[in-house]
Amino acid sequence: MWLLGFVVPLGYVKKDWSDHALWWEKKKTWLLKTHWTLDKYGIQADAKLQFTPQHKLLRLQLPNMKYVKVKVNFSDRVFKAVSDICKTFNIRHPEELSLLRKPRDPSKKKKKKLDDQCEDDTFELEGPLITPGSGNIYSSPGLYSKTMTPTYDAHDGSPLSPTSAWFGDSALSEGNPGILAVSQPVTSPESLAKMYKPQTLLDKAKINQGWLDSSRSLMEQEVKENEALLLRFKYYSFFDLNPKYDAIRINQLYEQSKWAILLEEIECTEEEMMMFAALQYHINKLSIMSSENHLNHSDKDVDEVDAALSDLEITLEGGKTATILGDITSIPELADYIKVFKPKKLTLKGYKPYWCTFKDTSISCYKSKEESNGTPAHQMNLRGCEVTPDVNISGQKFNIKLLIPVAEGMNEIWLRCDNETQYASWMAACRLASKGKTMADSSYGLEVQNILSFLKMQHLNPDPQLIPEQINTDINPECLVSPRYLKKYKNKQVGVAPCAPSPKPCVSHRPQITARILEAHQNVAQMSLIEAKMRFIQAWQSLPEFGITHFNARFQGGKKDELIGIAYNRLIRMDASTGEAVKTWCFSNMKQWNVNWEIKMVTVEFADEVRVSFICTEVDCKVVHEFIGGYIFLSTRAKDQNESLDEEMFYKLTSGWV
Repeated sequence: MWLLGFVVPLGYVKKDWSDHALWWEKKKTWLLKTHWTLDKYGIQADAKLQFTPQHKLLRLQLPNMKYVKVKVNFSDRVFKAVSDICKTFNIRHPEELSLLRKPRDPSKKKKKKLDDQCEDDTFELEGPLITPGSGNIYSSPGLYSKTMTPTYDAHDGSPLSPTSAWFGDSALSEGNPGILAVSQPVTSPESLAKMYKPQTLLDKAKINQGWLDSSRSLMEQEVKENEALLLRFKYYSFFDLNPKYDAIRINQLYEQSKWAILLEEIECTEEEMMMFAALQYHINKLSIMSSENHLNHSDKDVDEVDAALSDLEITLEGGKTATILGDITSIPELADYIKVFKPKKLTLKGYKPYWCTFKDTSISCYKSKEESNGTPAHQMNLRGCEVTPDVNISGQKFNIKLLIPVAEGMNEIWLRCDNETQYASWMAACRLASKGKTMADSSYGLEVQNILSFLKMQHLNPDPQLIPEQINTDINPECLVSPRYLKKYKNKQVGVAPCAPSPKPCVSHRPQITARILEAHQNVAQMSLIEAKMRFIQAWQSLPEFGITHFNARFQGGKKDELIGIAYNRLIRMDASTGEAVKTWCFSNMKQWNVNWEIKMVTVEFADEVRVSFICTEVDCKVVHEFIGGYIFLSTRAKDQNESLDEEMFYKLTSGWV
């Protein structure tokens, strides 16, 4: 642009102006095409242009709730800016993350702005500036490279190379790199109490209003310098998670899942909460020890750990190992007596035993084993269905709730298993079938193992010789358990005098809840640090509400506001008050989707001439459009690819106008 040739000489200032560019505030546009004239941009003589640096300061809150000061290119599209940030932090697969505006707590509207600032400063990290893309920053390994050199100890997640080589001369080497790879416990119950907790599904939906548009720059979306934004895993599809390369990614994912549970953004049972608390306690203990222990590791020790983990392959996706299923020449089947219940209004009928066979993606129910060669009494295809666990270990309840799509809505079927082994086999088969996969898939055996491990971690096996001695340890249950369950234990406590009035949380419930956490801790006490984090993430993924992003919506023909839920493989129409799924549509059956930008209506077309249209009532429909396209984009990733991300393909699927 010819104007740039005159701006610098007029200042007579010795300064590097290479990062500066022109910003047209009125049109919210960067003038980056320097070969264009002002006339071609449509700029008139009275236009006001700002000559400003492209890299500006952001206060970025990481998933562990800690803030870092980062210089980000405000002229890059958000997708590119996030990629640069993730490269700085050595987080692979940046396509899974994005930037989010901080949600506002409606109950604190009348509080002074200073209060919010004080809350932010409580979590502020000290240290110099971090600038993505600078030459001395460690470059993230290739996204899909098979020849990557391990950068982390797969046992405790600490860097294998010295800190200076790990992060160059960046702020993270001058400060403490453990803020990214090492979990930090909740500092105090008071800090947890100050944080915003969504009370309803509508509150959860409002949080998702804050996602930035990945196809536009920060300046175009009115992000100001020094503004605080949240870096979060946006898409719940975690690809190729490997402890040898992803210690920071695993830790930040663990932190996001931990806070989702503590802030009650996702529901879990009491037994599950005790398991999560025990894992947190275990991880906190090992995190304190890991840095000292790592200094004492010899190369031989690291090699032995790597060799053991190469066989174990603690990954969320699982490896195609021969020890799980061996060479499959035919599709496995399940056959057993299962109690089946089909709930109907005003019915008192309970579960009825059937001889059930599970073949491919279908379950056939017979009145007895002897009739299994004839016509089944009931048959259901689970492809595209909703699979929800309903488990209570202490009550020996092992139920599987199925919501099966049919033309008129959803058929609800409940399966009751007799024991954990039967439940794990059938639950794993149901989950795979809902994705269109059979038990011949290599992930079936690992899925069964993960379910059994998840159940085992919820067992309560108190050892009277150990637990009483540890009751008065450093466990702070207020920082490990969500407020709802803390309140429940406080109310259940019997024979304890009520706490005197005090600004600090009442601790009369501590002995009982601490004992429960220690009982659960016995099931995870032998886990390594990385394994504990991975188990926590896997348990989070096993929760019924995991991976569903909610938005308020009005469906075409509907008379009231409902919710649209978006998961990695499906769309869900949900009741806004109960959260129950009304109808589910799988992406695998989707033919196309489009947006009418004038009336802000999203229309999705599926096979069999199924057409779904809805208007987003409290969020720009572009956000929903990007979620759908983003999950389609993520589904194209493959481990045998040796190339960087196809940004243009992402924009074509998500921007709506490219």
